Amino acid sequence: MGEKHVVRFEPVGIEIEVDEDQNILRAAAEQGVQLMHGCKEGQCAACKSFVLEGEDIEYDSYSTFALPDYEKEEGSTLLCRAHAYEDLTIELLNYDEEIIRSGLPLTTGTVEVVSNESVTHDMRHLVVKLVEPSEIKFFPGQYMDFKIPGTEETRSFSMANTPNRDGLFEFVIKIYPDGLFSEFLNEKVAIGDRLEVEAPFGTFTLRENRTSRLVFVGGGAGMAPVLGLLRSMAERGVERKATFYYGGRASRDLCFEKEIAELGGQLKDFRYIPAISDPGDADGEWQGETGLITEVLRAQEGDLKGADAYVCGPPPMVDAAIATLTQLGVSEHNIFYDKFTTTGEPEGEDGT
Repeated sequence: MGEKHVVRFEPVGIEIEVDEDQNILRAAAEQGVQLMHGCKEGQCAACKSFVLEGEDIEYDSYSTFALPDYEKEEGSTLLCRAHAYEDLTIELLNYDEEIIRSGLPLTTGTVEVVSNESVTHDMRHLVVKLVEPSEIKFFPGQYMDFKIPGTEETRSFSMANTPNRDGLFEFVIKIYPDGLFSEFLNEKVAIGDRLEVEAPFGTFTLRENRTSRLVFVGGGAGMAPVLGLLRSMAERGVERKATFYYGGRASRDLCFEKEIAELGGQLKDFRYIPAISDPGDADGEWQGETGLITEVLRAQEGDLKGADAYVCGPPPMVDAAIATLTQLGVSEHNIFYDKFTTTGEPEGEDGT
């Protein structure tokens, strides 16, 4: 362990101690301070902040798309890659004080594989059961890190379920050719296998103090956290108007259609709008929307001023959806997103 330094976050006035061996985001999470973040790998920029005081900061590797050199020189930083070597004061640029102060402590544990079933041609519905400890607390929409057996690598996956007494966790995971976890999930994992995990991560959670309309936009494995939020809303009787736009390249990319229809019957004012961007002969007489999901969103909606939007999927889709939503009147402060970055081939805007 290295020396410890104090990092103060403004404008919320919260201070934490950070060991030099930890990045700032990790240290905050361990102390129950839930800062905005996404990939934790220096790729998505969700944790970008500004250094007000202090200069001695070292960085793990990161993408210059997330933090260009000129922004770093002006004082910007990525909390998920930054190590403090002196006391710092940091201005949070993207924050939600309700979320920051309701953070849950990180917990490591062991889970056992219960089922691993295909839900589309390239996505799996993985269900695991907690072995130890007795509980890992989380909010619907958050994600869990899995350690890949035989390696020091971890991969992150959003939970599709709500907290439950059975200790079950559900995930919707895309299978990538030659992907490290994908190959393991596709070819090696067996029912009863045990895996090391850590959770909760992520801030893709429902802001409970609001009554505004909800717009969900998803693609690919972005189904998982949105499904978790919809399940939670149905369980708790949340009566906010909500629309879920979900895109795929073809009808074979759509999943959980039956359950979403059932959830629609439990929610007060809910619409589900699936769309496919490249229909072919196999799609038969597709009766739904066609085009990129952002195009469908724009065609279906008028003024969205005052709405809250939740966007989850591959980076091109997320970026396009954020641009579309802001053009339709959604405040950037009311757009919450998870970019599903990958070490394999990048996905397109349609989630494939």
